[in-house]
Parts: sequence; C-alpha cells; structure tokens
Amino acid sequence: MLAAKTFSLSSPVSKVSNSPDSSLIFPKSIPAIKANRNILSNPFQASCLKTSLESVIAPDVQSYPGATRVKILSEALPFIQKFRGKTIVVKYGGAAMKSEALQASVIADLVLLSCVGMRIVFVHGGGPEINQWLGKLGIKPNFLNGLRVTDASTMEIVSMVLVGKVNKHLVSLINKAGATAVGLSGIDGHLLTARPSPNSEQLGFVGDIASVDPSVLRPLIDNYHIPVIASVAADKTGQSYNINADTAAGELAAALGAEKLLLLTDVAGILEDRNDPGSLVKQIDIKGVKKMTDDGKIAGGMIPKVNCCVRSLAQGVKTASIIDGRLQHSLLLEILTDEGAGTMITG
Repeated sequence: MLAAKTFSLSSPVSKVSNSPDSSLIFPKSIPAIKANRNILSNPFQASCLKTSLESVIAPDVQSYPGATRVKILSEALPFIQKFRGKTIVVKYGGAAMKSEALQASVIADLVLLSCVGMRIVFVHGGGPEINQWLGKLGIKPNFLNGLRVTDASTMEIVSMVLVGKVNKHLVSLINKAGATAVGLSGIDGHLLTARPSPNSEQLGFVGDIASVDPSVLRPLIDNYHIPVIASVAADKTGQSYNINADTAAGELAAALGAEKLLLLTDVAGILEDRNDPGSLVKQIDIKGVKKMTDDGKIAGGMIPKVNCCVRSLAQGVKTASIIDGRLQHSLLLEILTDEGAGTMITG
C-alpha cells in the first residue's frame, strides 16, 4: 500500500527499512574504550574526547545506530502489549509464497510475533507448487470460477504437495528461524471436517467446511508453538477434499475466537477504484463492504476474500485484514504500526 511505502518516521517498521540492517534485532553493546588506547584512530570514539585530559564520556545515544533499533522497539511496545496473548490467524499464499525473499520476511515476522507473546496460527495453500507437480506428471490444471477442478488423481497430488512437501518445508523454515512449528492438515485431529461443494459435479473433490474442532490446536498455541496447517480436509467417510485456504483460515479464526485474521494477497487491499492503486481503503466496516460490493467496486477474486472476512467477523473475530503480501515485513506493518499494510475490516 502507498502509506506503507512512504515509510513515515512514525512507523516503527519504516525505520527498520531505512536502517543499514533491516532485521529487528537488539543492538550490540557499545564497545568499551580503554584509557590507554589511541581513540583518535576511530572517528566515532574521537568524538567522545573531552578536553586535554583525553577522558571519554558516553556518546550521544541518538548518534549511535543501535538507538534507532531501541526506539523502534519502544514504539512497538503499545502494540505488543495490546496483542500479547491474543490469537492471530495468518493465511499465507500468493507472491509471498513464490518469492524466497518475501517468504523469509514472512517467516521472520511470524517468529518475532510469537517471541513477543502472540499466539500464531499459520494456514497455507500452495497453488503454484501444485501446478508445478501436475506439470511434471503430465496433468493439465483446470479451473472453474477461480477454483481448481480436482479429480481423484489431482486430489492425490494436492495432498502429497500441500501436506507432504509445502507444509513440512514451512515447518522447517520456522524451526530454523528459532520458533517451534508443528505441521498439520485439516484431517489431523478432526480439525476440519469437509463436505462436497454445491458444484461438486463440475469441481470434483473441492470441499466446503462442515465443522471445525480446534481441540488439537489449543495445547500448541497455549505453549506458543506455531501450528502450520495445510488446507486439506476429509469428510466423515475419510474422503479427502481440497479446501480454499482463505476459507480454512477464516473458519479456524472463528473457532479459535481469534483477535485478528490476516489474509496475505497479491494486491494492496480493497481499492475504492480498482484501476487506481492509490485509492486504498485502509479501514471499512461490514456495511461499507456490502455497499462497495453492490456498487461493483469489489469484484472478481476479491469477493471470496471479503466474504471470508465478513463471515469470520460475524462469528466473533475482532478484525480481519486483507494485506499486501508483496511488501517486505507486511505482517509487522499491519500488527505493530498504525500505518498498516492493507485494508482492515471491522464488524
């Protein structure tokens, strides 16, 4: 979003982007200066010289790069206090999944948010990876109204790729970054029970969510582990279904009584004018969303995302945001600053 790209001085994360090191880490301690050392050889230390006695005083903290990081952390404190102990459900996909740099940014954001006490639930799809493997096996992907047509052979590939490959790769990345992730699918622990979609004759094994049982998640998030959930579920007979990841995230957020639902997308958010990227709507309520939909301002692929948000809000989620996954550290921008990184929808 444009507001985020300007990186105003008041935005904690903007200062990270303008610093030599854009990662949120604590500053190293200022090196000690011994009295018998030739401090004139170091311009920074020489600036601390006081009169002919060559006594060293503490440098002005504002001139030290670490001060920027300290200020960032202090400005983030109110947001950390507000969301500490709260459940935040993040749906991961789009550009943030295709780019290694953006993927690393998302993983780093998740770990940081978990480390400061937020209960993170991470839901993912994996469309590009599925298409790649279907191509390797000579199966042509087919779509109907934006939904993948999933016959028996395609469903087998979907399960293999989402549950066996993408899910475990994300778990590995999170664990490597310093948090504890646990990989699951909707099938595990009866987490998601599926039913055939109304268009099952045309779509095949594409399912809707009949019910959610978050029991298997609660011990994990209570211990600040990060559940990583692949959007595959089964019906009561054990038949697997491909579930839209946005839908899965929204239903999980509702079942967990989440504070926030965040959908990472390839757009800036909801636009007042779809042809003007500068017309971002930063905040809107459900009534406003319905009016924009009736006026044709919300259309195409944005409709199911907005409907997912509205449904989760109606079931008790406090806020739902559609955020720009193309921005570095978009999760931190959305949660730890007033700038945001997309559109926040309220009840």
